[in-house]
Amino acid sequence: MPIQQMPDSLANKIAAGEVVERPASVVKEIIENSIDAGATWIRIDVHEAGLSEIRIVDNGAGIAAEDVEKAFLPHATSKISTETDLFHVTTLGFRGEALASIASVSRLSIQTSQGDVAGVSLELEGGEVVKRGKSDARQGTEIVVSDLFYNTPARLKYMKSLHTELGHISDVLNRMALAHPEIRFEATHNGKGLLKTSGNDDMLQVISQVYGMSVAKQMSPVEHKTLDFTITGYIAKPEVTRASRNYMSTIINGRFVRNIALNKAIIEGYHTLLPIGRSPIVVLSIEMDSILVDVNVHPAKLEVRFSKEKELYAAVKDMIQAHFRKMTLIPEVTKKPEPKQKSEQHTFQFETEPASPFQEKEKKIEAEKPSDAVIREDNRYQEEDPAFLREENTHIEVQRREQESAPAPEGNVSEELIMDAPVPPIEKASEQVQPRVPMMYPIGQLQGTYIMAQNENGLYMVDQHAAQERVKYEFFKQKLGKPINESQELLIPLTFDFSKKEAIFIEEAKDTLEKAGLFFEPFGHQTYVIRSHPTWFPAGLEEEIIREMVEQFIQESTVNVEKIREEAAILMSCKRSIKANHYLTSEEMFQLLEDLRSTTDPFTCPHGRPIIVHFSTYELEKMFKRIM
Repeated sequence: MPIQQMPDSLANKIAAGEVVERPASVVKEIIENSIDAGATWIRIDVHEAGLSEIRIVDNGAGIAAEDVEKAFLPHATSKISTETDLFHVTTLGFRGEALASIASVSRLSIQTSQGDVAGVSLELEGGEVVKRGKSDARQGTEIVVSDLFYNTPARLKYMKSLHTELGHISDVLNRMALAHPEIRFEATHNGKGLLKTSGNDDMLQVISQVYGMSVAKQMSPVEHKTLDFTITGYIAKPEVTRASRNYMSTIINGRFVRNIALNKAIIEGYHTLLPIGRSPIVVLSIEMDSILVDVNVHPAKLEVRFSKEKELYAAVKDMIQAHFRKMTLIPEVTKKPEPKQKSEQHTFQFETEPASPFQEKEKKIEAEKPSDAVIREDNRYQEEDPAFLREENTHIEVQRREQESAPAPEGNVSEELIMDAPVPPIEKASEQVQPRVPMMYPIGQLQGTYIMAQNENGLYMVDQHAAQERVKYEFFKQKLGKPINESQELLIPLTFDFSKKEAIFIEEAKDTLEKAGLFFEPFGHQTYVIRSHPTWFPAGLEEEIIREMVEQFIQESTVNVEKIREEAAILMSCKRSIKANHYLTSEEMFQLLEDLRSTTDPFTCPHGRPIIVHFSTYELEKMFKRIM
């Protein structure tokens, strides 16, 4: 067949396939133009999930009358003019494809004005102008996209259900609102409200609109600055998770992007605080020099490349880890109500019985707390107060004396719940490294699985298996963290049968695997033997670790020995920890709680499950109607 040049109309429809994938793509591209025009208010009205009509109005700068028709030409843009500009993109749009592509597969009308004189009105069908006119002098632009894909029925046929397409539109609106809290967004679908933000530049308020007030209450702000990056945003506590990674939003210079390295950095920042298979809710806004980021690597501009990806990865991971090291991550069972404002009315209070020593102690601690103490409701975190931690030993000693002098409980009480053995002597905590959880006194066990403990703050339930997992994990991690680079000769070599694909990768990665201490010796067709392995390999896990190192190289083209060591530490800690239905003496319970307090992250096991749950004194008294 002879070679011929495609007509412009056909070329535009093909190009539109990259830019206009679905109605949500239209919403995204037009909103990006509105933001680039300096709009502070954007209204979006969609009908039938955008397939029938999409109407977007803004109060931006508008388009000059002589430039309106040019805006619908392919690759027409006012945002870049030279190759150098392409490496300093500071706007959301820059290629000049959006309006031309959208107009080529829809019926489109536009009214725009710069506010000083009457504006211009255009109507287009399939990319061709069919009507010209004047518009009001209202500053801004109004674009209406109707009958999307009316002239490309094959693409219309493969659209998903209205609910699916509306979900994609809602996702775009949410991302845009999170990326630009300074802009007021109003969105409706078939006349019903879809999203509404205030535009007061408060990201937390936008988070409450997008994810709900309960999630917003459990987010905490983060901030980190380096020479190249300024990172701000909000991250949820580890127990607030979702099954999908779509709840992790990363914004680069005002542009929502998807980047595998950034997602990995966030997950690594949470590290063992997350349950397996769960992802956190995170909104991070990252500002950097535009020369450090390449936004021209994806048709929809959703993916970017960084010049300093490793530095950004480390900055995000370290910021999240440092943030959680400052916090006490013990989940509260229920929220404590806000204190009511003091009334000037005089009230009389009658006590039918004296308050307990713990209650008196708690009141004293509450009275001594500084006025700026951080108290958060609905499972919020409480910032650690070093002064409170330094006073912990004093409170503990007073409590121990109170327990010794307290009368014995009356009635028929199970011996498993009351431990009469003496409490081991208390060692004073180091001034440099303060425990991140308070001292807890064991009072018994529930079903041989949960340690029940108490202090002046209330009742604690501790999962004994998870607690010992954390203790042993940190022990093994330290032990395997910096092993001597030595090999151990095997009396009986290990034999491995690999697939053809795995054998090819082993030959390719021979140098890398030898640096990691693995020397594969061919032993027949796709069979290899290992006659020695690094001394840090835990006994009984050698074959499993070797296969994991090979699999890691196949997936990532490298062998991360540090990661392998950590996974080995997790596996060893799980196998060697006490299980459920294992009864402990009071001394064993006390020692386990003390060992847990000495760990760096005593709140979750290595798999991310919580270790401690706290019932406050207030909640206990509320349950027993001591407080009405």
